[in-house]
Amino acid sequence: MHHRPRPWLSGLLAALALSGAVQADTVPAAYLLKPAAVFTASDTVAHPGWEVLVEGERIVAVGPADKLTEPPGAHIVELPGMTLLPGLMDLHSHLFLHPYNETLWNDQVLKEPEAYRTIEAVRHAQATLMAGFTTLRDLGTEGAGYADLSVKRAIEEGMIPGPRLWVATRAIVASSCYGPGPRGFRDDLDLPQGGEAVSGVPEILAAVREQAGHGADWIKVYADYRCGPNGSVVPTFTQEELNALVEAAHSLGRPVSAHAFTPEGMRRAVLAGVDSIEHGFEGTAEVFKLMAEHHVAYLPTLTAEEAYSQYFQGYVPGKTPPTQAMEDAHRALTLALKAGVTVGCGSDVGVYAHGTNYREIEWLVRDGMTPVQALLAATTVDARILGHESDLGRIATGAYADLVAVPGDPTVDVSVLEHVAFVMKDGVIYKQPQ
Repeated sequence: MHHRPRPWLSGLLAALALSGAVQADTVPAAYLLKPAAVFTASDTVAHPGWEVLVEGERIVAVGPADKLTEPPGAHIVELPGMTLLPGLMDLHSHLFLHPYNETLWNDQVLKEPEAYRTIEAVRHAQATLMAGFTTLRDLGTEGAGYADLSVKRAIEEGMIPGPRLWVATRAIVASSCYGPGPRGFRDDLDLPQGGEAVSGVPEILAAVREQAGHGADWIKVYADYRCGPNGSVVPTFTQEELNALVEAAHSLGRPVSAHAFTPEGMRRAVLAGVDSIEHGFEGTAEVFKLMAEHHVAYLPTLTAEEAYSQYFQGYVPGKTPPTQAMEDAHRALTLALKAGVTVGCGSDVGVYAHGTNYREIEWLVRDGMTPVQALLAATTVDARILGHESDLGRIATGAYADLVAVPGDPTVDVSVLEHVAFVMKDGVIYKQPQ
């Protein structure tokens, strides 16, 4: 599934190395990483004096320095004063979007050609990796078709640097219920859409099968959206339609992610059997209890609400009180945690700048998680949501060597994640202290 960089890429890798992006030399047989401490994500503490041995693309040993044997020819990587932790994950991203205070969503979809947006996505993928996020679930190209599959392929083949990607291609939306338009546009325009618009079970089944056939890893559905009176958010699919979508996706081996704000949209999605719910800002105690009972994961996207509040509602960090939308997001996270819902790290990055995904981890802490809970959300919990808890999201023998190092101790202060100094993915170093 994942491949090490091809030999013919040595020139490209050398060029990137000049900018500090990657290590271009031949990959050693083994690396012995020597940080001040190791947070394995298998427990809740950073272990001082521990080291990690990497051979090829896997971790082969982790533990106290006096218990590890340095193999002949191993390359020693000194990381003094740093904590080594698993590569971070963000399970709600949009590589094909950029902040709305730069270009509004409608203008990105209507005015930026797909080829241009793909070039943007490549740059966003590199920024994400260099920030220590080695895995993303990308939940829709927002009008860029199946271009995410090409970006994923280029990363896996070593053509470009970027995180591991799980992609959802074209989000499935109800006809006339997404965008651009039709509300606010001339009624004789046939506008390109940000998702795949469908009505009724036959069209839903065709869309799921088409996306799976192209190679989507997840199916994304909008269970509610701004289609009600005066643009209010209401459920967009009937229970029967959602049931059919999830059954079709699961029969094709694809989990389902549901965008849902309202209690009724969330309830229908949960009863249909979706695997994760995104946003959930209006969720009630009852609906979060239902999510816990049905083992539906929750991605809170707290940073998206902060960004929207800054762009459109006058919120100034540190100077103005949180907006009502931000308070709603806080309340939803509190209810989810109280109900025992599996809460992962998913930020809706793309609404805000790629490479600053760490903001979601900081918001998880501000809104009620401990630093360790937030770190686990962005590592082992996200890996479990993806179904890859055995080989991703932790520092353990046999897991992929996706590793990052930060100054200080993130189990005490997650703000140190803003300063990632070392990034390894698949046993290849992409960033290291200068």
